[in-house]
Amino acid sequence: MSTSFQPSIEARKDIDFGLDADFPKYWNGNDPFKTRIMDALQLSFPDGERYFISSVRAFRDRITDPQLQRDVKEFTQQEAQHGIAHTKFNALLEAQGMPMARILTELKEYIKKDQTKYSDEFNLALTAAYEHFTALLAETFFARKEVTADIHPKMRALLAWHAIEEMEHRSVAFNVMKNVAKVGYFKRCAAMIIATRHTTSVMFNYADELLKTDGYSWLQRRMMVLKNLNWMYGRKGILSSMLPKLLMYFRPNFHPEDIPVIHNYGEWVKVYDSTGNPHDACAALLAAAY
Repeated sequence: MSTSFQPSIEARKDIDFGLDADFPKYWNGNDPFKTRIMDALQLSFPDGERYFISSVRAFRDRITDPQLQRDVKEFTQQEAQHGIAHTKFNALLEAQGMPMARILTELKEYIKKDQTKYSDEFNLALTAAYEHFTALLAETFFARKEVTADIHPKMRALLAWHAIEEMEHRSVAFNVMKNVAKVGYFKRCAAMIIATRHTTSVMFNYADELLKTDGYSWLQRRMMVLKNLNWMYGRKGILSSMLPKLLMYFRPNFHPEDIPVIHNYGEWVKVYDSTGNPHDACAALLAAAY
Protein backbone atom coordinates (compact mmCIF):
# COMPACT_ATOMS: atom_id res chain seq x y z
CA MET A 1 0.00 0.00 0.00
CA SER A 2 1.27 3.47 -0.89
CA THR A 3 2.48 5.75 1.88
CA SER A 4 3.28 8.77 -0.30
CA PHE A 5 1.48 12.10 0.09
CA GLN A 6 -1.57 12.52 -2.12
CA PRO A 7 -3.04 16.03 -2.28
CA SER A 8 -6.75 16.66 -2.31
CA ILE A 9 -8.48 17.45 -5.60
CA GLU A 10 -9.59 21.03 -6.14
CA ALA A 11 -11.18 22.32 -9.33
CA ARG A 12 -9.96 25.89 -9.96
CA LYS A 13 -12.26 27.64 -12.41
CA ASP A 14 -12.21 30.52 -14.89
CA ILE A 15 -8.47 31.17 -14.76
CA ASP A 16 -7.19 33.80 -17.19
CA PHE A 17 -3.69 33.10 -18.48
CA GLY A 18 -3.61 36.12 -20.77
CA LEU A 19 -3.29 34.13 -23.97
CA ASP A 20 -4.32 36.52 -26.74
CA ALA A 21 -3.63 37.39 -30.37
CA ASP A 22 -0.23 38.86 -29.42
CA PHE A 23 1.00 35.53 -28.11
CA PRO A 24 4.16 34.53 -30.04
CA LYS A 25 3.99 31.87 -32.70
CA TYR A 26 7.05 29.97 -31.47
CA TRP A 27 6.62 30.25 -27.73
CA ASN A 28 9.19 27.65 -26.68
CA GLY A 29 12.55 29.38 -26.97
CA ASN A 30 11.58 30.70 -30.42
CA ASP A 31 12.21 27.13 -31.60
CA PRO A 32 9.70 25.89 -34.21
CA PHE A 33 10.16 22.18 -33.43
CA LYS A 34 10.02 22.47 -29.63
CA THR A 35 6.96 24.65 -29.92
CA ARG A 36 5.07 22.54 -32.42
CA ILE A 37 5.78 19.22 -30.66
CA MET A 38 4.13 20.66 -27.54
CA ASP A 39 1.37 22.31 -29.57
CA ALA A 40 0.66 18.88 -31.06
CA LEU A 41 0.44 17.29 -27.62
CA GLN A 42 -1.84 19.92 -26.15
CA LEU A 43 -4.18 20.21 -29.14
CA SER A 44 -5.57 16.78 -28.28
CA PHE A 45 -6.40 17.79 -24.70
CA PRO A 46 -9.94 19.19 -25.11
CA ASP A 47 -11.34 16.10 -26.85
CA GLY A 48 -9.13 13.88 -24.72
CA GLU A 49 -10.47 15.40 -21.51
CA ARG A 50 -14.05 14.81 -22.67
CA TYR A 51 -13.15 11.20 -23.43
CA PHE A 52 -11.64 10.78 -19.95
CA ILE A 53 -14.75 12.22 -18.31
CA SER A 54 -17.11 9.97 -20.26
CA SER A 55 -14.96 6.89 -19.59
CA VAL A 56 -15.07 7.45 -15.82
CA ARG A 57 -18.71 8.52 -15.73
CA ALA A 58 -19.73 5.26 -17.43
CA PHE A 59 -19.16 3.65 -14.01
CA ARG A 60 -20.53 6.46 -11.85
CA ASP A 61 -23.71 4.59 -10.91
CA ARG A 62 -21.64 1.66 -9.63
CA ILE A 63 -19.48 3.74 -7.28
CA THR A 64 -20.59 3.34 -3.66
CA ASP A 65 -17.59 4.75 -1.81
CA PRO A 66 -18.39 8.38 -0.79
CA GLN A 67 -14.78 9.54 -1.12
CA LEU A 68 -14.45 8.11 -4.61
CA GLN A 69 -17.77 9.70 -5.57
CA ARG A 70 -16.41 13.09 -4.47
CA ASP A 71 -13.13 12.47 -6.26
CA VAL A 72 -14.93 11.66 -9.51
CA LYS A 73 -16.94 14.88 -9.22
CA GLU A 74 -13.80 17.00 -8.72
CA PHE A 75 -11.95 15.08 -11.43
CA THR A 76 -14.78 15.85 -13.86
CA GLN A 77 -14.70 19.55 -13.00
CA GLN A 78 -10.92 19.77 -13.31
CA GLU A 79 -10.88 18.01 -16.67
CA ALA A 80 -13.68 20.25 -17.96
CA GLN A 81 -11.67 23.34 -17.03
CA HIS A 82 -8.58 21.94 -18.75
CA GLY A 83 -10.62 21.38 -21.89
CA ILE A 84 -11.87 24.98 -21.86
CA ALA A 85 -8.36 26.43 -21.45
CA HIS A 86 -6.82 24.33 -24.20
CA THR A 87 -9.75 24.99 -26.53
CA LYS A 88 -8.88 28.69 -26.26
CA PHE A 89 -5.28 27.90 -27.13
CA ASN A 90 -6.36 25.82 -30.11
CA ALA A 91 -8.23 28.89 -31.33
CA LEU A 92 -4.91 30.76 -31.29
CA LEU A 93 -3.34 28.02 -33.39
CA GLU A 94 -6.18 28.32 -35.87
CA ALA A 95 -5.65 32.08 -36.01
CA GLN A 96 -2.02 31.36 -36.91
CA GLY A 97 -3.27 29.46 -39.95
CA MET A 98 -2.98 25.95 -38.56
CA PRO A 99 -5.50 23.41 -40.00
CA MET A 100 -7.19 22.91 -36.65
CA ALA A 101 -10.69 22.13 -37.95
CA ARG A 102 -9.42 19.14 -39.91
CA ILE A 103 -7.02 17.96 -37.18
CA LEU A 104 -9.63 18.14 -34.44
CA THR A 105 -12.18 16.35 -36.64
CA GLU A 106 -9.65 13.54 -37.14
CA LEU A 107 -9.05 13.33 -33.39
CA LYS A 108 -12.78 13.23 -32.64
CA GLU A 109 -13.23 10.39 -35.13
CA TYR A 110 -10.30 8.47 -33.62
CA ILE A 111 -11.74 8.82 -30.12
CA LYS A 112 -15.23 7.84 -31.29
CA LYS A 113 -13.75 4.75 -32.92
CA ASP A 114 -12.09 3.76 -29.63
CA GLN A 115 -15.31 4.31 -27.72
CA THR A 116 -17.23 2.00 -30.04
CA LYS A 117 -14.47 -0.56 -30.63
CA TYR A 118 -13.55 -1.08 -26.99
CA SER A 119 -15.61 -2.03 -23.96
CA ASP A 120 -16.38 0.48 -21.22
CA GLU A 121 -13.80 -1.31 -19.08
CA PHE A 122 -11.04 -0.97 -21.67
CA ASN A 123 -11.85 2.68 -22.40
CA LEU A 124 -11.51 3.27 -18.67
CA ALA A 125 -8.20 1.40 -18.67
CA LEU A 126 -6.99 3.63 -21.51
CA THR A 127 -8.06 6.68 -19.52
CA ALA A 128 -6.11 5.50 -16.46
CA ALA A 129 -3.05 4.98 -18.67
CA TYR A 130 -3.32 8.44 -20.24
CA GLU A 131 -3.74 9.94 -16.78
CA HIS A 132 -0.53 8.28 -15.62
CA PHE A 133 1.30 9.69 -18.63
CA THR A 134 0.03 13.25 -18.11
CA ALA A 135 0.69 13.18 -14.37
CA LEU A 136 4.33 12.33 -15.12
CA LEU A 137 4.57 15.36 -17.39
CA ALA A 138 4.24 17.49 -14.24
CA GLU A 139 7.55 16.20 -12.92
CA THR A 140 9.15 16.24 -16.36
CA PHE A 141 8.46 19.94 -16.87
CA PHE A 142 8.39 21.46 -13.40
CA ALA A 143 10.74 19.56 -11.09
CA ARG A 144 13.76 21.24 -12.76
CA LYS A 145 14.05 24.94 -13.62
CA GLU A 146 15.87 24.47 -16.91
CA VAL A 147 13.11 22.48 -18.65
CA THR A 148 10.70 25.42 -18.95
CA ALA A 149 13.26 28.24 -18.81
CA ASP A 150 12.67 29.22 -22.45
CA ILE A 151 8.88 28.76 -22.47
CA HIS A 152 6.80 31.94 -22.68
CA PRO A 153 5.58 32.87 -19.15
CA LYS A 154 1.89 32.76 -20.11
CA MET A 155 2.15 29.27 -21.55
CA ARG A 156 4.32 28.20 -18.64
CA ALA A 157 1.58 29.31 -16.22
CA LEU A 158 -1.05 27.34 -18.17
CA LEU A 159 1.07 24.20 -18.22
CA ALA A 160 1.89 24.54 -14.51
CA TRP A 161 -1.78 24.80 -13.51
CA HIS A 162 -2.64 21.80 -15.68
CA ALA A 163 0.28 19.82 -14.24
CA ILE A 164 -0.69 20.58 -10.65
CA GLU A 165 -4.23 19.36 -11.17
CA GLU A 166 -3.09 16.26 -13.06
CA MET A 167 -1.13 15.27 -9.96
CA GLU A 168 -4.15 15.91 -7.78
CA HIS A 169 -6.52 13.63 -9.70
CA ARG A 170 -3.97 11.09 -10.97
CA SER A 171 -5.54 8.24 -8.95
CA VAL A 172 -9.21 8.75 -9.77
CA ALA A 173 -9.53 6.85 -13.06
CA PHE A 174 -7.14 4.18 -11.74
CA ASN A 175 -9.21 3.67 -8.58
CA VAL A 176 -12.46 3.42 -10.55
CA MET A 177 -10.77 1.00 -12.96
CA LYS A 178 -9.39 -1.22 -10.20
CA ASN A 179 -12.04 -1.05 -7.50
CA VAL A 180 -15.25 -0.59 -9.49
CA ALA A 181 -14.67 -1.87 -13.04
CA LYS A 182 -12.39 -4.66 -11.74
CA VAL A 183 -10.01 -4.38 -14.71
CA GLY A 184 -7.23 -6.96 -14.43
CA TYR A 185 -3.47 -6.64 -14.76
CA PHE A 186 -3.05 -7.71 -18.40
CA LYS A 187 -5.83 -5.47 -19.67
CA ARG A 188 -4.33 -2.56 -17.72
CA CYS A 189 -0.90 -3.17 -19.28
CA ALA A 190 -2.29 -3.54 -22.79
CA ALA A 191 -4.06 -0.21 -22.37
CA MET A 192 -0.80 1.50 -21.35
CA ILE A 193 0.97 0.18 -24.45
CA ILE A 194 -1.81 1.49 -26.70
CA ALA A 195 -2.03 4.83 -24.87
CA THR A 196 1.73 5.43 -25.08
CA ARG A 197 1.79 4.57 -28.77
CA HIS A 198 -1.15 6.83 -29.50
CA THR A 199 0.25 9.78 -27.50
CA THR A 200 3.62 9.69 -29.22
CA SER A 201 1.93 9.26 -32.60
CA VAL A 202 -0.23 12.34 -32.02
CA MET A 203 2.78 14.37 -30.89
CA PHE A 204 5.05 13.55 -33.83
CA ASN A 205 2.49 13.29 -36.64
CA TYR A 206 0.68 16.51 -35.84
CA ALA A 207 3.89 18.38 -35.00
CA ASP A 208 5.10 17.44 -38.46
CA GLU A 209 1.83 18.63 -39.97
CA LEU A 210 1.99 21.95 -38.13
CA LEU A 211 5.58 22.50 -39.24
CA LYS A 212 4.63 21.63 -42.81
CA THR A 213 1.88 24.25 -42.62
CA ASP A 214 4.49 26.70 -41.35
CA GLY A 215 6.30 26.18 -44.65
CA TYR A 216 9.15 23.89 -43.63
CA SER A 217 10.20 21.31 -46.20
CA TRP A 218 10.36 17.56 -45.58
CA LEU A 219 14.16 17.75 -45.26
CA GLN A 220 14.02 20.72 -42.89
CA ARG A 221 11.54 18.88 -40.69
CA ARG A 222 13.73 15.77 -40.58
CA MET A 223 16.73 17.89 -39.63
CA MET A 224 14.72 19.44 -36.80
CA VAL A 225 14.02 15.96 -35.41
CA LEU A 226 17.72 15.08 -35.53
CA LYS A 227 18.69 18.38 -33.91
CA ASN A 228 16.29 17.78 -31.02
CA LEU A 229 16.98 14.10 -30.30
CA ASN A 230 18.93 14.99 -27.17
CA TRP A 231 16.17 17.33 -25.99
CA MET A 232 13.68 14.48 -26.33
CA TYR A 233 15.73 11.36 -25.59
CA GLY A 234 18.97 12.46 -23.95
CA ARG A 235 19.92 11.78 -20.33
CA LYS A 236 17.57 14.55 -19.19
CA GLY A 237 15.27 14.47 -22.21
CA ILE A 238 11.61 15.34 -21.82
CA LEU A 239 10.55 11.86 -22.96
CA SER A 240 13.41 9.68 -21.76
CA SER A 241 13.27 11.13 -18.24
CA MET A 242 9.68 9.89 -17.94
CA LEU A 243 10.51 6.32 -18.90
CA PRO A 244 11.45 4.78 -15.51
CA LYS A 245 8.25 5.95 -13.83
CA LEU A 246 6.17 5.21 -16.90
CA LEU A 247 7.40 1.61 -16.72
CA MET A 248 6.39 1.38 -13.05
CA TYR A 249 2.83 1.09 -14.35
CA PHE A 250 3.62 -2.48 -15.39
CA ARG A 251 4.26 -3.63 -11.82
CA PRO A 252 1.44 -5.98 -10.76
CA ASN A 253 0.83 -4.09 -7.51
CA PHE A 254 1.35 -0.57 -8.92
CA HIS A 255 -0.70 2.39 -7.75
CA PRO A 256 -0.22 5.99 -8.98
CA GLU A 257 0.38 7.17 -5.44
CA ASP A 258 3.50 5.00 -5.28
CA ILE A 259 5.14 7.95 -7.07
CA PRO A 260 5.46 11.07 -4.89
CA VAL A 261 4.13 14.35 -6.24
CA ILE A 262 6.88 16.77 -7.21
CA HIS A 263 8.65 18.33 -4.25
CA ASN A 264 7.55 21.88 -5.12
CA TYR A 265 3.85 21.09 -5.53
CA GLY A 266 2.94 22.84 -2.27
CA GLU A 267 4.55 26.11 -3.33
CA TRP A 268 2.21 26.47 -6.29
CA VAL A 269 -0.86 25.70 -4.16
CA LYS A 270 0.16 28.04 -1.33
CA VAL A 271 0.70 31.02 -3.61
CA TYR A 272 -2.36 30.36 -5.78
CA ASP A 273 -4.60 29.98 -2.74
CA SER A 274 -3.38 33.32 -1.34
CA THR A 275 -3.34 35.33 -4.59
CA GLY A 276 -5.56 33.57 -7.14
CA ASN A 277 -2.85 34.40 -9.66
CA PRO A 278 -1.58 31.46 -11.77
CA HIS A 279 1.48 33.43 -12.90
CA ASP A 280 2.62 34.13 -9.33
CA ALA A 281 1.93 30.49 -8.44
CA CYS A 282 3.99 29.30 -11.39
CA ALA A 283 6.86 31.60 -10.37
CA ALA A 284 6.78 30.10 -6.87
CA LEU A 285 6.72 26.57 -8.31
CA LEU A 286 9.81 27.27 -10.39
CA ALA A 287 11.61 29.15 -7.61
CA ALA A 288 11.42 25.94 -5.56
CA ALA A 289 12.45 23.70 -8.49
CA TYR A 290 15.89 22.10 -8.63
